[in-house]
Amino acid sequence: MPLNRRRFLATAGLTTAAAIGLSPVAKAQRAVVGTVLDYSAGVPSGRSVKAAGHLGAVRYVSQPRPNATWMRGKPVALTETQDFKANGLATASVYQFGRAQTADWLGGAASAAIHAPQAIDLHRAAGGPTGRPVYIAIDDNPTRAQYDNQIRPYLRAFSTALSVAGYATGVYGNYNTIEWAANDGIGTFFWMHDWGSGGRLHPRANIHQVAKWQTTIDGVVCDINNVYTADWGQWTPGQAAAPVVQLPNIPIEQLLQSSSEMSSQGNAALQQALDQARAFLP
Repeated sequence: MPLNRRRFLATAGLTTAAAIGLSPVAKAQRAVVGTVLDYSAGVPSGRSVKAAGHLGAVRYVSQPRPNATWMRGKPVALTETQDFKANGLATASVYQFGRAQTADWLGGAASAAIHAPQAIDLHRAAGGPTGRPVYIAIDDNPTRAQYDNQIRPYLRAFSTALSVAGYATGVYGNYNTIEWAANDGIGTFFWMHDWGSGGRLHPRANIHQVAKWQTTIDGVVCDINNVYTADWGQWTPGQAAAPVVQLPNIPIEQLLQSSSEMSSQGNAALQQALDQARAFLP
């Protein structure tokens, strides 16, 4: 979701299909129920998003990176989600702070101890109810070894913290990441990006971020995403808490015993994150 990669894709040129408002990448046929936006450079008004015909947006429950002054749209705020609600729009939550050499998942399970509590806190501050997912971003084209040794432990630990606090898990990733995570029982919602997906659309994808498909609303460059399911993880502030989804998470004790993936300091940090997550329980 970083601007530099997206602008590169955008400058590669849109196809004729994109120019007339269709998905510019040929995919397996699935019924599209609507479109949602994602953005971080600013915040378009709910009125303008509604007028453009979108269902809402997937928004960041994470802080802007210190060196990314252009990220004026992070994190999502309660005023924004209330504006969306007033215009008949919905919001979904995604967490991503670092990328590339500072990607959140690089530290494995120990990194979840840093990031999961922030995601929960910012989701709640924006009016997000329990029972709804937070998409955990894997904004990369990882190898299987990276998934096994770093991403899977990160997703499992993050998912455990979400579940303890009463939230579901979403995974943002490419085709392979979604396939591997789904096979491992991680995630109940999936948001797919095209980087490294080889033109495939994963059958489990609730949302698909189509490469090179963008629009500008109220001066803010936004990515457009196809939505394939009525429930794409959306919520509105003031919404009653949804039933908590019990995920097939790895037991906390097993996570804490994964010494090959975490240092003793990381074990303590993860336990602290889980204790913090419990504080969010109603």
